[in-house]
Amino acid sequence: MLTKAIFPSSPIQAIQHNTMALLIFLISLLLSSYLHIAFSAHCTTVTATKTFHKCMTLPTQQASIAWTFHSHNATLDLVFFGTFISPSGWVGWGINPTSPEMTGTRALIAFPDPNSGQIVLLPYILDPTVKLQKNPLISRPLDTRLLSSSAILYGGKMATVHNGATIQIYASLKLVPNKTKIHHVWNRGLYVQGYSPTIHPTTSNDLSSIATIDVQSGSATAQHDNIKTLKTVHGVVNAISWGLILPIGALTARYLRHIQALGPAWFYAHAGMQLFAFFLGTVGFAIGIRLGELSPGVEYGLHRKLGFAAFCLGGLQTLALLFRPKTTNKFRKYWKSYHHFVGYSCVVLGVVNVFQGFEVMGESRSYAKLGYCLGLSTLLGVCIALEVNSWVIFCRKAKEEKLRREGLIGGSDKGSGTHI
Repeated sequence: MLTKAIFPSSPIQAIQHNTMALLIFLISLLLSSYLHIAFSAHCTTVTATKTFHKCMTLPTQQASIAWTFHSHNATLDLVFFGTFISPSGWVGWGINPTSPEMTGTRALIAFPDPNSGQIVLLPYILDPTVKLQKNPLISRPLDTRLLSSSAILYGGKMATVHNGATIQIYASLKLVPNKTKIHHVWNRGLYVQGYSPTIHPTTSNDLSSIATIDVQSGSATAQHDNIKTLKTVHGVVNAISWGLILPIGALTARYLRHIQALGPAWFYAHAGMQLFAFFLGTVGFAIGIRLGELSPGVEYGLHRKLGFAAFCLGGLQTLALLFRPKTTNKFRKYWKSYHHFVGYSCVVLGVVNVFQGFEVMGESRSYAKLGYCLGLSTLLGVCIALEVNSWVIFCRKAKEEKLRREGLIGGSDKGSGTHI
């Protein structure tokens, strides 16, 4: 007697249920990760040497700033709170007088003196040659009206620079009368060569450490918040569409189409899931293009190329549905080969680009990535189990067919609902 494959009474419902559970689990981990980042930093107006009127938590690097604006003489007193990421690293803060970008910033950078080990604070001008790394960053006087500046390592004179050490950079400067908006830039690096700070890391957070604030009202422009929101939506949508729904749709076609009891239902489930994934992926792709427009000078070459490749392959798969030959057509086998090759290539590129997206967003060690890895591992485990089950049934059928040809067993039941 033939052994039938054991499946749930409704495989499509089971897959839909597991898909929803995975999506809910992933979204909850993503939200918890971003909430943790959002509330990981705080600001204060009181320091050991001075009290300020206003403060603001900056959106990256757990940094903050406090200030007092004297409107009668357009003088700004401020303190920047930053953290080191290396015992031989540097922390910098500055103002760009023309635009919200790194190039053109007049910066104050603090780091341990290579000779004495004491904290030094030196002025630098970040011209285009520094951004292109053509020349080392050399200290020179600023052309802004800087009245005074100093840097204090949190913990007093006995404190030492280490990974996570907090530093306070104080500055007093004269602003242009009737101009209360300033573009300020901050960042941190791993090491200093002599008295020349080296390039900082190039993660998403490090490249977006720019903000525009009104020192009189204390309000900040919403551009960075909008970009951060778009990045979050871009990451979540693409992880769900390209990284989960698309692979699930591929598994639906591979392991359900041989179940005779389902009839054509497997095809509608497969096509529906792939079209839905491509629609969501198109939304995420469009958001990525918009992010590129809102972030001039910030490029992620590999992530961008993989995204374009996955989107093009997804579009080809969607168009292939319109030109699907009938089963009796002699070109059907060529269409199937094309469909399988392009489909699996799209799935692989989509999953790889999701991991690349975690890297460029600085979430390589986050709960969001852990949640996605758990979801993808679950899919991989299901795939292995179904693949083993398919080969077991295939071997049994081959053995029974051989015995039947030799006349050792009788006929088999028809319509057993097995798959090869």
